[in-house]
Amino acid sequence: MQTSQQSTKERILSAAEVLFARHGFEGASLRQLTAAAGVNLAAVNYHFGSKDRLVEEVFRRRLDELNSRRLKALARIAGQPETTLDDVLAAFIKPALELSHDGSGTLFMRVLARAFAEHDDTLRKFLSDNYGHVMRQFTAEFARLLPHLSKEELYWRIDLVSGALTHAMSGFGMIQRKSDVTETVHREQTAAHLIRFSAAGLSHP
Repeated sequence: MQTSQQSTKERILSAAEVLFARHGFEGASLRQLTAAAGVNLAAVNYHFGSKDRLVEEVFRRRLDELNSRRLKALARIAGQPETTLDDVLAAFIKPALELSHDGSGTLFMRVLARAFAEHDDTLRKFLSDNYGHVMRQFTAEFARLLPHLSKEELYWRIDLVSGALTHAMSGFGMIQRKSDVTETVHREQTAAHLIRFSAAGLSHP
C-alpha cells in the first residue's frame, strides 16, 4: 500500500507530466501544477526542492525502467556471433514502444519530444549524464555489426533512428491504430516496420 507521502509525490509527478506535455517546461507554471495535483507549493518544494529537480524526476520515473529493460535485452545478445542488426534494434526499440503504449506512456513521449525541441541544455545534460551510458552500449554493438561505417557516420544514423523512434512513440504520426486492431498488434506492427526501416538505414553502404 502506498503511503500518503508516496501518493502525494506520484500525484505531483503525474500532473507535471500532463502539464509539461501540454505547455512545455517553461510554459507550465508551478501554480498550474499545484492546482492540477491538488497540493500546495510547500508540498512541491518538500518532495523536489525546485522545478528543475521536478523535471528530472518526471524523466527518472519512466527512463529508469525503460533503460533497465533495454540493457537486459542487450545483455542477452551483445557480442554473440549469431546476433543480427535486427536483434539489437529490437532490444532498443521494443521496450520503448511497450512503454509508449502503457497507459500514460504516450504522454511521457511527448514530454521527451519537448526536451529535444526546446533545446534545454540543463535537461540535455541531465539526460546525457544519467542515460548516456545506455546509448554507448548500444552504439558499441552497432559498431561491431557495422564495421564499414565511420564513427561519425554511425552516430548520424543512430541519431536519425532515435528520432524516428521518438516520433513513433509520441503518437504524432499519420498512421494511427485502426479500431479493429488491438494495441498489442498495432505495437508489434510499429516495431516490425521501424526495425526494418532502421536496419536498412543503418546498414546502407
